[in-house]
Amino acid sequence: MLPEPGHAAIEAAFHAALWQADPPGGLTAPAPEEVPRRFAVYRNNVRHSLSRALAARFPVVEALVGPAFFTAMAGVFIAEAPPTSPVLQDWGAAFPGFLDRFPPVAHLPWLGCVARLEWARGRAVHAADAAPVPAERLAGPDPEALRLRLHPSVALCRSAHPAVSIWQAHQPGAARGPLPPGPEHALIGRQPDFAVVVLPVDAGTHAVLGALAAGAPLGRAALQSDPTAALTLLLRHGLITATLTGETP
Repeated sequence: MLPEPGHAAIEAAFHAALWQADPPGGLTAPAPEEVPRRFAVYRNNVRHSLSRALAARFPVVEALVGPAFFTAMAGVFIAEAPPTSPVLQDWGAAFPGFLDRFPPVAHLPWLGCVARLEWARGRAVHAADAAPVPAERLAGPDPEALRLRLHPSVALCRSAHPAVSIWQAHQPGAARGPLPPGPEHALIGRQPDFAVVVLPVDAGTHAVLGALAAGAPLGRAALQSDPTAALTLLLRHGLITATLTGETP
């Protein structure tokens, strides 16, 4: 006689069945023939909830393709990459890459880039807190040797398409107009007042920010481009949390 499956095995089978056509074995109902229908109702509720969670994380993507299409597309993504944790804020990182290779949106090559920007904004909302430093901290005896620790919310967006302008055009109260040619770059971060900002930057400033984020000292980062704009943005929005010297940030 085979042993009864343990709770973990039953839970794993039930979870796997949510993304398949048939219910798992072992389910019961007053009328056995009701099992597939009842499980289908439960599975549809789960998928609908996940679709709405995905739409809340990527609202501009939903606006760009329309709610009905987004729901159908989300269903494909959910079946391919369902959540692996009950913490839904950690789910969705694979969605931009999914959009890059999803044939029905191949005519929207910037859609994945817009999704990456939205994902970065969501991560910024939930990033750890850190207090900004005053501008005077950058005025030491050897500022070129300083390494800057950036706020945990900081992310950089680079797109071969006008993804930043597309995202901005779909914000409340934004005016619509002709899109500039790509590529576009942006700095994303959360200010001390907890507002998340998306700041368009040029390619040179983006390169400086990337070097600083990677731990390069100011002097080395300045080899990428004039660092004035990058430092001004970081200080204005409270996105520098420490100034350090030495080999590692």
